[in-house]
Amino acid sequence: MIYYILKIAITTILIVAISEISKRNSFIGAVLASVPLVSVLAMFWLYIDTGDATKVSTLSSSIFWLVLPSLALFLTLPILLKLELHFYWAIAISIGITSLSYLLMLAVLNYFGVKL
Repeated sequence: MIYYILKIAITTILIVAISEISKRNSFIGAVLASVPLVSVLAMFWLYIDTGDATKVSTLSSSIFWLVLPSLALFLTLPILLKLELHFYWAIAISIGITSLSYLLMLAVLNYFGVKL
């Protein structure tokens, strides 16, 4: 149980720290947020939990393919905000577009025989 609390605490602290740093300097916040900290932490936790490097490799490959459609959020959100759409609508629409991008990516990967 202590291990799970430690995992949650470390992960939460990183996310909150990035948020707080972004308030002071958006560039540094963006650099930290763009580093795949959550993915790396997930790989660490998976390896520590299972000791299975193959599972970590599979997770890493899956993350690679799914990062591509996630970029749709970072493209659409600033556009919608520049169009002065309310933040909550802009984020909701961006998440919807990103979700559709994931579905499209999964269909394309399936077509080419890539299994995640």
